[in-house]
Amino acid sequence: MNYRHQYHAGNFADVLKHAVLVPLVRGLQRKDKGFLYLDTHAGRGRYDLAVAERGDTLARKPEWPEGIARLWGRADLPPGLAAYVEAVKAFDARERVRGDTAPGPRYYPGSPWLVQALARPQDRLALYELHPEEYAALRAELDFERRATVQALDGYTGLRASLPPPEKRALVLIDPPFEDPREHARIIDGLAEGLRRLPGGTFAVWYPLTERAKADAFLADLVALQPPPTWTVELTIAGPQSALKMRGCGLVVINPPWQIDREITPWLPWLAEVLAQAPGGAAGLRWLVAER
Repeated sequence: MNYRHQYHAGNFADVLKHAVLVPLVRGLQRKDKGFLYLDTHAGRGRYDLAVAERGDTLARKPEWPEGIARLWGRADLPPGLAAYVEAVKAFDARERVRGDTAPGPRYYPGSPWLVQALARPQDRLALYELHPEEYAALRAELDFERRATVQALDGYTGLRASLPPPEKRALVLIDPPFEDPREHARIIDGLAEGLRRLPGGTFAVWYPLTERAKADAFLADLVALQPPPTWTVELTIAGPQSALKMRGCGLVVINPPWQIDREITPWLPWLAEVLAQAPGGAAGLRWLVAER
């Protein structure tokens, strides 16, 4: 309940998460039938990077200069990353007041806005956020959007309430702040319930790489659920000897659209090189449960 994403918006973790989220959405849209996008920890939806730039009383510094800003003016973007960067630029351009031509990014979309921009008329969004101020901001941002419902509700409760959707198709993003020491267990319980309710759904879970052993234990618990085909993509911005508190992150995807991994894998080395903050960074995709 205390977490605010404002000072993390557009950082390297957002870049990885959203660069993978875009092809996941596009992959589900290969079929004409609509699907439900469910976000358990939706945040405020829209982030003013100038606010983060000014900092706050906790002396927090913005993290987007080491994230989305490093991709902003690149002429050598790999094709698989270009769709994500163009979506962010389109959002940024729409949010700026007329005459604001300052270089670099000014506004960054959270996951709900990114998916809303990609959604077709037959696609729907179910967004859950418990923090009162974040919920109010998200509600104000998307109140006009008939395809979206925004609720001040625990995301795991929302998952149980929303699945299975009438469409029988869903992309569920579980992206918690990991403030609660029980978060890993709550995720596993939520995935077990989600897979029981919608075995054919696509589930994406973001996780931090602070301690390798913790991440491996989480992934082992996930595999123990015996899910459908599952892969994880990880990005580290520094080696294990780094003093960085969080030196990387991952996004594990259960039941991904067919061959989406082949779209993502080619640009991972390029992204790791561009976003590195210290020696030893890397990126890769590996299957946890192979396709049958």
